[in-house]
Amino acid sequence: MNGPVRVLVAEDQSAVRAGLVLILRSAPGIEVVGEAADGEQAVALARELGPDVVLMDVQMPRLDGVSATRRIIGERLADVLVLTTFDLDAYVFGALRAGAAGFLLKSAEARELIEAVRTVARGEGVVAPAVTRRLIAEFAAGSAREPRADPAVLDGLTRREREVLSCLGAGLSNAGIAERLEMAEATAKTHVSRLLGKLGLRSRVQAAVLAQELGIQPSDR
Repeated sequence: MNGPVRVLVAEDQSAVRAGLVLILRSAPGIEVVGEAADGEQAVALARELGPDVVLMDVQMPRLDGVSATRRIIGERLADVLVLTTFDLDAYVFGALRAGAAGFLLKSAEARELIEAVRTVARGEGVVAPAVTRRLIAEFAAGSAREPRADPAVLDGLTRREREVLSCLGAGLSNAGIAERLEMAEATAKTHVSRLLGKLGLRSRVQAAVLAQELGIQPSDR
């Protein structure tokens, strides 16, 4: 992308927020354009400032991070990277369902935070493959109370797109998909973008959850 990655930091704890801002401002190519102390303010500032990425704490006053994420994604204001204390916090499931690009633990190292923001800005998810598989399985196991996906959504996909979807379900990055399906990484990225568009999804993590819900397994090659 041209220019710096513009980031809005939404975190209700002032000390934590200050630390996040300090880390991000120390990184070349990243600009912190605003800070929000609650979900309502996060949505308002996303509308006003037009950031590329919103770093969103899931547990906030006035409007929780899941609801704020849903609004920001629904209005296509920015991509959202959610922050949580626990890697399988129930709030995370809601945020991913709402279209967040992924999640990051608050205990992550500074370099991990910086790389996560850059990765989201490139249009990729930031959940590590091993964690993705565990999270998706956990999500699917506990999603009986949620409407499950309709297999008919796959009818418009090509065979290659179904293969890409299965790779997303396994938590593979674009490079991993390219290696698994023996294609260029740029081609894999194009397939992922087209797939998300066809399925009406905002993030590759949403696609991964869909693959798990529909029982789509990667084929051996």
